[in-house]
Amino acid sequence: MAHVPYVTQEQLDSPYQDLVVSSLQPGKLVNVYSAVGNNPDVLAGLRDFLGALWSHSGLSDRQREIVILTTASEADAKYEWHQHVNVGTDAGLSRPEIAAIGRDDRSNFPADEQALIAYSRAVARDRVTRALHEAMAERFDDQTIVGVAATAAGYVGLNMIIGALGVGIEDGDEFAGWNPTW
Repeated sequence: MAHVPYVTQEQLDSPYQDLVVSSLQPGKLVNVYSAVGNNPDVLAGLRDFLGALWSHSGLSDRQREIVILTTASEADAKYEWHQHVNVGTDAGLSRPEIAAIGRDDRSNFPADEQALIAYSRAVARDRVTRALHEAMAERFDDQTIVGVAATAAGYVGLNMIIGALGVGIEDGDEFAGWNPTW
C-alpha cells in the first residue's frame, strides 16, 4: 500500500489534472503520478523532466526504451519495468529482446545497443568508467551521451521516489515479470 494517497484528477486544480493520467494510455490514472500529485508543482516539474528525456535525449524510441528497461532491470525497479515492457514493444523491441534485457543477455543486440545497455547499467550503479564512456563516444555524440546518462539516472531517481512513496502497480494489472511471457 502506498505511503501517501493516490490523488485523482478531481482533487487537483485544473492545470494539474491531466498530469496524473498516462500520456500513452489516455484516461488511465498512473499511480506514480497520482502519488507525486500530492505536491502538484513537483509533479509538473517531474513530468516536464521526464518529457524532456523522452523528446530530447537524442535517442530513437527503441533506444530510449532499451535505456529505461536496462535501468529498471539494474535498479530492480519493478514498477518501471512493468510500465515499460509494453512501451518497449510499441517502440520496436521484441519480446525476446525485452526478456534478454531482464537477464542482462546482450549477445543478440547490435554493438550500438550493447554499448547502450552496458552504459545504462553502469549509470544505474554509478560506475561509469572512462572505457565505457569512450565506447559510447565511438558510437554517439556528446549530446546523446548526456541524454543517455540523464535518462538512466532520471529513471533511477524515479525508482527511488516510487520506493519512498510505496507506489504499487495499478489495480487490475499483474506484474509483467522480469522474464515476461506474453
